[in-house]
Amino acid sequence: MSLHLTDDSAADELLTENPLALLIGMLLDQQIAMEVAFAGPLKIQERFGSVDARAIASADPEDLLAVFKESPAIHRFPGSMAARVQTLCQTLVDEWGGDASAIWTSGDPDGKTVLTRLRALPGFGEQKAKIFLALLGKQLGFDGDGWEQAAGAYGEPDSYRSVADITSPESLQRVRETKRAAKAAAKAERSS
Repeated sequence: MSLHLTDDSAADELLTENPLALLIGMLLDQQIAMEVAFAGPLKIQERFGSVDARAIASADPEDLLAVFKESPAIHRFPGSMAARVQTLCQTLVDEWGGDASAIWTSGDPDGKTVLTRLRALPGFGEQKAKIFLALLGKQLGFDGDGWEQAAGAYGEPDSYRSVADITSPESLQRVRETKRAAKAAAKAERSS
């Protein structure tokens, strides 16, 4: 299966073929547009030379910061995000032998186990972990027992709540509409 999370076929191909790129895209997906976040790993590859956990973990932090700051910046907060990506990569090296996919493949884990593993990663809170688990289940063939329940509402079929449901420009628009409606409802609830 091929992912279609950005407007750039090369970025989507990298996300499809490189589990670390996908994990980094998810990490970057905060306070910027989803497509920009998930295009970030391709910029890292082009500027740094690879998207490899060992290489990024061992990079000079200043060199990695320069990669993130180069125009156009990879994220609106290049300093903090360069550090987060490097910390994520070091964790993957230390705990998973540098293999991002081991989080969801090692030991034939069920959905709850993968969710626990994702939540343990730097920069992955409950919601981000559930969204990533839903992405694995909905688009990348992860079929560990109970993944839908572990992913919560993000695991529901055709929910259009997150990046896990984006398979086309039309589904991207539906996800945006769902997010706008949820924000409006939350704002209305706070006002009452």
